[in-house]
Amino acid sequence: MSASLVFLRRLALLAAAVPGIACAQDVLVRNATVHTATARGTLTASDVLVQGGVIRAIGPGLAAPAGVEVVDAGGRPLTPALFGGITDIGVEEISGEAATVDSAVKLEDQPQRPEFDVTLAYNPDSVLVPVARVEGIGFTALGANSGGGFIAGQGGVMRLDGSADPIGPRMLFVRLGAAGAELSGSSRAAQWMLLDQMVAEARGRVAADSPHALLTPAGRAVLARYLGGNGRIVVRVDRAADIRQLLRWAGREQVRVAIAGGAEAWRLAPQLAAAGVPVFVDALANLPASFDQIGATLENAARLHAAGVPVAFSQDGDASHNARKIRQLAGNAVAHGLPWEAALAGLTRVPAHAFGVADRIGSIAVGQQADLVLWEGDPLDVGHYAERMWLGGRAVPMRSRQTELRDRYLRGSITPPAYRR
Repeated sequence: MSASLVFLRRLALLAAAVPGIACAQDVLVRNATVHTATARGTLTASDVLVQGGVIRAIGPGLAAPAGVEVVDAGGRPLTPALFGGITDIGVEEISGEAATVDSAVKLEDQPQRPEFDVTLAYNPDSVLVPVARVEGIGFTALGANSGGGFIAGQGGVMRLDGSADPIGPRMLFVRLGAAGAELSGSSRAAQWMLLDQMVAEARGRVAADSPHALLTPAGRAVLARYLGGNGRIVVRVDRAADIRQLLRWAGREQVRVAIAGGAEAWRLAPQLAAAGVPVFVDALANLPASFDQIGATLENAARLHAAGVPVAFSQDGDASHNARKIRQLAGNAVAHGLPWEAALAGLTRVPAHAFGVADRIGSIAVGQQADLVLWEGDPLDVGHYAERMWLGGRAVPMRSRQTELRDRYLRGSITPPAYRR
């Protein structure tokens, strides 16, 4: 068999492994423990009526309109579809194969390219999408990764319902501290020097034809938009000293920022709360993985929340292929002092609000898109699983390439001899 034919057959297998979502349907989920992720909190023995893909009513004893499917939850938990964290889902298929990774741009002449928009490469047919959905994940923040510059580019919120386009405003991704030092002259002080010059360019204080310009005309326009408050700047940073400088810069320039990582964010919790800065923590970060994380603690999320900081979750490492671990992050934060409802909010309402899409997703409320998950047990306990899922009122097949491979090799008739007993 030729190499090209083998490649085409593999592509066909990948395509076949991506399940579609059933046609739009109306549904009444009856007798659920409804975790609304709103001020209403948790509603026991309650119903949720979905019509036309939108939540129309919430409460006990709702009547089922004609033709509406009724699902008896039997008291089990019903939550909004979960946030998968800041990931490369849809722009990274195989992390070790460069041809399948589209999350970073590397240009030598002008490495700072805020106009780079990673959402243009999003593939809704990615094998990683159904893998995440099986775990109750309905949306993710598609992040741009640093390639040649510490200003990585733009991303957006992607619903994992097969849609090809992001929802809500774009966000700009920046990497500061030691992780971005190699992209800025091997000095974190240089990051602020370069950033101040780019701000000056975007605000028109440096001539567009200056031989020392760091940004293209398109880059200036994009950065100017964020400096004007149109979109959030997401900064990957851990060290408390760098977070302090970030807060000063954000206050001086009047920009909206969020922190990803924030291993030492708890040390500036009151300042972050006063500034209204959300922090996307990795609640599994305990022992320091770098000199920027000397103050890492499993109580990070709890301490931030107690101070009034909006807390959400995202993970370091291979977040795209391991998006399922996001529930473990939240559950771990609960085990170390974060209230359960706050942990759920960190997987639903808080990220939706931080990224400007809370009017559509992230909670169970009348008028919201019906992105819902019915769980077999506690959704923050990885010993339990998602039983059913709806995105925009459409039932999601609870299968992925991984589950299909599992089922294939569980059937003895096709199990390779080496795996038979």
